[in-house]
Amino acid sequence: MDFITIVAVALGLSFDTFAVSLSYGVIRNKIIFRHAVRLAIVMAFFQSGLLVTGYFLGSFISDIMKTADHWVALILLSVLGIKMIIEGAREKEENEIRDYANPMTLISLAIGTSIDAFAVGISFALLSIRIWYSSVIIGVVTFLASMTAIRIGKSAGERLGNKVEVIGGLILIAIGIKIFLEHTLLN
Repeated sequence: MDFITIVAVALGLSFDTFAVSLSYGVIRNKIIFRHAVRLAIVMAFFQSGLLVTGYFLGSFISDIMKTADHWVALILLSVLGIKMIIEGAREKEENEIRDYANPMTLISLAIGTSIDAFAVGISFALLSIRIWYSSVIIGVVTFLASMTAIRIGKSAGERLGNKVEVIGGLILIAIGIKIFLEHTLLN
């Protein structure tokens, strides 16, 4: 597989990460650069990591994962989205700070948006594609997409006000439903 094709795959895989990062930027419109970099690195790491994991597990686990991956993504992203909607709907005290970048939330989001990378890794194994080369490219594209989305969300968040958590939650639920429907309707 050539460089352009791998970049196209990487862009396709990074759409969910872009949407999640966009909502993070909206919610945490005062996010500082190092926190944004941390989020982008975690997203890129899981995207690349699940790609490599899928590659090495190959067809051994593909049937099991195909039956559950859309459910895992739907549940993880919906639970986080509902939590964000509830937090956004309740009154926020003046000095209260909500941290959606805690490690468990961040890892849940990263896994939920990277499950497709696992499936792509399995297909890469069947096609004998150079996994380390592909993994680096996909990780870099995901990192750049996440950083770009955080910046866009940060700018939009300043204009949208305090209730942007509801929007972010709806985005996460929509991503979960999209993944679920894609896998349900295409299989």
